[in-house]
Amino acid sequence: MDGKSRNARDARIRAIRDDDLDDVLGIINAAAKAYRGVIPPDRWRDPYMRADELVSERADGVRFSGCEVGGRLVGVMGIQSRADVDLVRHAYVLPESQGSGIGSLLLRHLGQACQRSILIGTWRAAEWAIRFYEAKGFIRVSDEDAAALLRTYWTVPDEQIAASVVLASCPLAPDFLEKIIAAAAATSNRPASSEP
Repeated sequence: MDGKSRNARDARIRAIRDDDLDDVLGIINAAAKAYRGVIPPDRWRDPYMRADELVSERADGVRFSGCEVGGRLVGVMGIQSRADVDLVRHAYVLPESQGSGIGSLLLRHLGQACQRSILIGTWRAAEWAIRFYEAKGFIRVSDEDAAALLRTYWTVPDEQIAASVVLASCPLAPDFLEKIIAAAAATSNRPASSEP
């Protein structure tokens, strides 16, 4: 049995603690290197996430879970409650642990804790991430609906909205989308954050 096969079997999911933040940043910034040269150049930076941004995301209600293998944190994923949905935020697995089931374990763990529709925003060019979520049963919403959802539930600039997609845990009811589109039309531009 190779190391990647053992990862998922030996994995333990737990809440992220304050003393994990350096490891969380290490995971996010190592995994986000896959975006370099793929996402719009004005959205890429190194490090992809700074410590103050991680602290701000936690203060804004993103609850992170981590996957530990052999006592080492190898993946992280956050969930954030927003009005009537839950958002998956900042889902990353160390490059050497990718493809071992860690992301699936984290997504399943967060999904079990949610009672509402789950939305995931990711980069349109991150085809590997879109395929991963679709393989887990998430459905990509139309670009028009995605823009309305991004304006309603995330705080991102218009340039990022144009470069992003949204996936939903189940088909979104037309009346739900109509409500969101109306709310998005009424919303003025808000300050930008770094990622969907």
